[in-house]
Amino acid sequence: MTHSTPTGIPEATVARLPVYLRALTTLAEQGTETCSSEALAAAAGVGSAKLRKDLSYLGSYGTRGVGYDVAYLRYQIGREIGLTQDWPVVVVGIGNLGQALANYSGFRSRGFRVVALLDDAPELHGRQVAGLEVRPFRELSSIAERVDLAIGVIAVPADAAQNVADRLVAVGVTSILNFAPAVLAVPDHVAVRKVDLAIELQILAYHQQRRATEAEGASA
Repeated sequence: MTHSTPTGIPEATVARLPVYLRALTTLAEQGTETCSSEALAAAAGVGSAKLRKDLSYLGSYGTRGVGYDVAYLRYQIGREIGLTQDWPVVVVGIGNLGQALANYSGFRSRGFRVVALLDDAPELHGRQVAGLEVRPFRELSSIAERVDLAIGVIAVPADAAQNVADRLVAVGVTSILNFAPAVLAVPDHVAVRKVDLAIELQILAYHQQRRATEAEGASA
């Protein structure tokens, strides 16, 4: 069954829009002004038919025989996924991963602004990371009173993740990016995206093992 967002765009299409945006950004940086659906699909790593179907949900932005205007399509996709405005982000858990996320320059260039870094560890309080001072997690409520937090990033150990999620929801955060190896229970109106690096590595290990097995079979 295909699931759609409130705008009627399938979830699978929404998941690919940032990939198209990244490909368009690369093309723009290379000085490309127009590109065909085949060229854009190749840059994004998808089939051209799938790309054309995905973009049809946004409207008709291509010109037969010419292709897509890279700058215009880049703007339209950015607008559709909400990157034409500034989204305040709070990162909770400033260990190695949290610090790496806080220092990620791609946030700012893609419409996200890290406004607070929070952690329960006293030894981290007051430390400067990416130009921000690490504050105690207990200050979340007061920060939410000053800033309309849009997204909460959870980078804490698994046993602390649910409590962090509960606190984020309590202060009005409705979008959570979860890096903790834990399944979060949140209300229906809260969107959660889970990033489990261990699972991704295990999937790669599966493909690596399969290729090794096939190679052994071919050489037998």
